[in-house]
Amino acid sequence: MTVVRKTIGERLAQLEAQRKTLQIRLGKQERAIDTRRKVLIGALVLHRLEHDRDVQIGAGLAAWLRSELPKFLTRDGDRDLFDDLLKPRANEPTVGNIGSVGSGSAV
Repeated sequence: MTVVRKTIGERLAQLEAQRKTLQIRLGKQERAIDTRRKVLIGALVLHRLEHDRDVQIGAGLAAWLRSELPKFLTRDGDRDLFDDLLKPRANEPTVGNIGSVGSGSAV
């Protein structure tokens, strides 16, 4: 039985293929982490919107989203997903008057 040794060129080609495979894996892992972070941030925002309606942060967050989302969302299908958030609700402050409701006087 004879052992066939690979040439240096063949070994380098094999190592390069392994490197490319690992780079692809790393890219997938980084995208998965990025997606998970976005999901968690989104879950926090939606939780605050649903449960903090009477608190200034909930109303302020809703107003801020109504101001910023239309600029951020470029596809109609994406806008449709946030239709319930984009419509203003009665008795919620706008971005311009957050913090001034009931304050009486400006400082």
